[in-house]
Amino acid sequence: MADLPQIVRLLADDPLGATRETPGDEIPEAYFAAFTAIEKDPNNQVIVAEVAGAVAGTLQLTYIPGLTYTGGERAQIEGVRVASDHRGIGLGQDMINWAIDRARARGCRVVQLTTDRQRPEAIRFYQKIGFRPSHMGMKYHLQDN
Repeated sequence: MADLPQIVRLLADDPLGATRETPGDEIPEAYFAAFTAIEKDPNNQVIVAEVAGAVAGTLQLTYIPGLTYTGGERAQIEGVRVASDHRGIGLGQDMINWAIDRARARGCRVVQLTTDRQRPEAIRFYQKIGFRPSHMGMKYHLQDN
């Protein structure tokens, strides 16, 4: 929980995140409630990568049981961010590899993630690791409708 303000700052540190996150010393209570729910859920975890004792990256890993893939679990990676001053040194790839290894060890059948089409660098990064655009993702924002 102590890392939460730094995690929120990372989530806000890009053009899309800046429009939907509220970083600062006094972050909204909703972040604490969400973090507490994630901590209590054995199928969810938020990880941070530290460099020299400072939070330099984060991601959320969620395990989703399903009937597809013969009842196999899938791992969903979300909220991947690397601090701008730590990009290009392999930290993001280390974090994704860690998540893939955790999913494999748990017996997941597939690892999936989404990234916004407005993030071409992220798309290239994930494709370089081996992710392939296999589906068309869609969202329905409840606040807007």
